[in-house]
Amino acid sequence: MPQLPARVTATEIALTLLGELRLRHGPLLFHQSGGCCDGSAPMCFSVSDFKVGQHDVFLGVLGEDTPVYIGGQQFPLWRHTQLIIDAVPGRGAGFSLEAPTGRRFLTRSRVFDPDELALLGETPPTEAPISCALPDPTA
Repeated sequence: MPQLPARVTATEIALTLLGELRLRHGPLLFHQSGGCCDGSAPMCFSVSDFKVGQHDVFLGVLGEDTPVYIGGQQFPLWRHTQLIIDAVPGRGAGFSLEAPTGRRFLTRSRVFDPDELALLGETPPTEAPISCALPDPTA
């Protein structure tokens, strides 16, 4: 049986930062919410400082032991994509543990191909026509 594609993965840079934070703070978890601004960035917390909600969806594990969750209202919007946690220079706002390091976590994504979607039991998203009705300047 083919292996299911990972719903979440991380770059080597993100895994290195995650390892540094784990040494300093102990066991960690990520939560991907759908807030605005930095609220849409993946947030890294000590497992003792974050309570996973009953509607949060488990996406997978990064490294050896860092679970990743996404808000239940966000999962339907992202279910067709693989989330890729990366780390970039800069300082994000918020309560994520990397904030004081001068680096911040960032979510990138890629759309699963049709074979991966089939393995996950997902149907390909349908594209809605985009229409932009401009006002008639002669009216």
